[in-house]
Amino acid sequence: MKYATELKKFASSQSIYSAVRISLAIVLPSVILAHFGLLKEYFLFPLATSFIGLTDQAGPFVRRRNALILAIVSFFTVALIASLLKSFPFLIYPEIILFSKFFTMIGVYGQRLAAVGSLSLVVLAIFIDGHLTGSNIMKSSLIFLAGSIFYLLIFLVVSKIQPYKLAGQMIGENYLRLGNYLSLKSKFYFKNPDFEALNSQIISQQISIKNLQEETRETVFETRKIVNESTTTSRLLMLMFLDSIDLHEKLMTSESDYRKVQENFGSTDFLNSIGEYLQKLSEEMVNIGIALQSNRKARPIENIDLMLEKIFNEYFDLRNKKLTPENLEDFMTLRFILNRITSISDDVKTIYKVFSQDEKLAKSLSTELDFRKFVTAEEKLSVKVFLSNFSLKSSLFRHAIRIAIALVIGYWISSFEFLGIGHAYWILITIVAILKPAYATTKHRNLLRLYGTISGAIIAYGLLYFISDQIILFVLFLTAMILCFSFLKTKYAWAVFFMTIYVFLAFNILNPGNVNLIFKDRILDTVIAGAVAFVVSYFVLPVWEHTQNLKLMQKSALSNLNYFSAAMAFFRNENMEPEAYKLARKAAVIDLANLSDNFQRMISDPKNQQKKLEHFHQFVNTSHLITAYIASFSQYSEASKVYPEIDFESWDLKISAELGRTDLLLNQKDLHHTILQESKIQPMDTVEKLLENRKKELAENEFFDRRDPNRISHLTKLKNLKEILELIYDVAKEQRKVAEKLEPEDQSTMVKQ
Repeated sequence: MKYATELKKFASSQSIYSAVRISLAIVLPSVILAHFGLLKEYFLFPLATSFIGLTDQAGPFVRRRNALILAIVSFFTVALIASLLKSFPFLIYPEIILFSKFFTMIGVYGQRLAAVGSLSLVVLAIFIDGHLTGSNIMKSSLIFLAGSIFYLLIFLVVSKIQPYKLAGQMIGENYLRLGNYLSLKSKFYFKNPDFEALNSQIISQQISIKNLQEETRETVFETRKIVNESTTTSRLLMLMFLDSIDLHEKLMTSESDYRKVQENFGSTDFLNSIGEYLQKLSEEMVNIGIALQSNRKARPIENIDLMLEKIFNEYFDLRNKKLTPENLEDFMTLRFILNRITSISDDVKTIYKVFSQDEKLAKSLSTELDFRKFVTAEEKLSVKVFLSNFSLKSSLFRHAIRIAIALVIGYWISSFEFLGIGHAYWILITIVAILKPAYATTKHRNLLRLYGTISGAIIAYGLLYFISDQIILFVLFLTAMILCFSFLKTKYAWAVFFMTIYVFLAFNILNPGNVNLIFKDRILDTVIAGAVAFVVSYFVLPVWEHTQNLKLMQKSALSNLNYFSAAMAFFRNENMEPEAYKLARKAAVIDLANLSDNFQRMISDPKNQQKKLEHFHQFVNTSHLITAYIASFSQYSEASKVYPEIDFESWDLKISAELGRTDLLLNQKDLHHTILQESKIQPMDTVEKLLENRKKELAENEFFDRRDPNRISHLTKLKNLKEILELIYDVAKEQRKVAEKLEPEDQSTMVKQ
């Protein structure tokens, strides 16, 4: 691991930038209040600032602003009602149930409002027993309101000063993820690769890239300054994001039969050279990402042309020594791998040219895309949509019930005097943080929360025991807070670790010498909350991942069918607009990632709930391969008229029929006789005949050493194009057989002919 690069990635990231902004918004007023001896009295001011800051998720300015305003109103309302009802114990339980249901259910309008709802329940936990609010209810509520508004003002000022900052950081993060993705793929070329482990990691990375692309699309396409302004910066950022999406597709096209490549060339050093080159290329992508995040120009780390020339010279040397009529097709495969690597290298070089801030290049940008079609629309705030989810068929409604029951149990346990809990609200806050709609996510966060809390408490206890200098403790407090907010989305255990440290230090600032009580309460409350969350998630209306399998398989199968149809139509110049093709590609990648994500969660479900796990795993793997192979096929579209030797019409019917059979199987629809016949069509290609002729020539004639990296023979293109079509069909056929193994109720008997 290159620690300097990792440090640069972290230091320039959106997460650290956001964390510093939130932390300073909390600390600066706290320092001022402490200077005048008012911090204890006005402690709710910075506390409210921190809560509002946590609801500020990346996205378009308007949506972020509206969500912050809604959060301010919600927090103030909850704080005021909870403070008024704290003196009426018989009303507290109904209060918990009503607020839990409502603020969980608003998650139906998207993740942004789901975050507002979760933090509203945290506010409820803080104010429910009046432990931090004192006797003057109105004063406490207004102080809390003022702290909330303070963060909104900071957000408005920062957004005005740096309108492009967030977009640049998010686009940069896309390139960082693409660099990691290529780094993973490079490992297939080193000695003795672990194919299963690497494939699993690549699928996980695909999920990560998909989620980030969706967030970035929303930010870039719906931010008017980025889309509509004719400034060089806005156009270049748009170009950089669109290039990252196209680059992602090209990285997917680098899918090959790695086992076969290793069998044929694993004994040579050439595959290792390819792996090393791809590692270098991944470092260039990371370099671009860091530069975008840092808002500076990027310069190449290495001379890409020289590295590529070296790779080609090694290939030509190997070909001269090893090429025979028997391994001709193997060398064609290797040559085409180099062709794809060259295409990716050219894209990286083009991106570096964009960083030259070429104004003519920026002003010539015209995507001709309707951006609105590429952004996932947020659910409108319709009462009808909200009420329609009040059903046990809704996973969100079931989650709302679990949250309500868990909080009621948590509050009830906190009232047991023999436990001597001094900070009962920690139980409720921890339950809200741990309990998620998916059992697997709840289980995972439960363990991370426990590890992070125990280790953080031990470290914090040691710091307070051995360090008495208040300046040092304050620096540690600020550092822990920044790191907590930085890791909150990506490394939850570390976030909890640093959160525990800064909470300990914060309570020590407010009430010195109370560390033993805080230590006991923090550990005890986390254990209680974790136990409650686990029991409720397991026994109360659980939603197991296997219940989502069929729906996600249906979506992925249909998306791949549509993606192939769009790619074939685009390839054959059948009036397919680039926008329609890119929308089909986007849908296929999103549905593939959702399918893969569901499988990853299913692995963490109890063994008795991992229904048809092996078959589902096979379906996920075949879906991944089909999407990657279609992406490979689509790269030929620019020169489609020069391949008369391939019967594309028959391949179109054959592959579409096989993909269609899977779609019909999953949707329990009857199969027309025609589709069976189409799936058995034998395309009238002439590629094999040409290959035989070439082998004969190679055996009879002297081989000439042609060393032109830019020249790839027409026969090599034909061979690889046909191979891709064969791979799509073979994997589609394998997937159809997997679909046939599902439970009888999931398919029509007619489809299994």
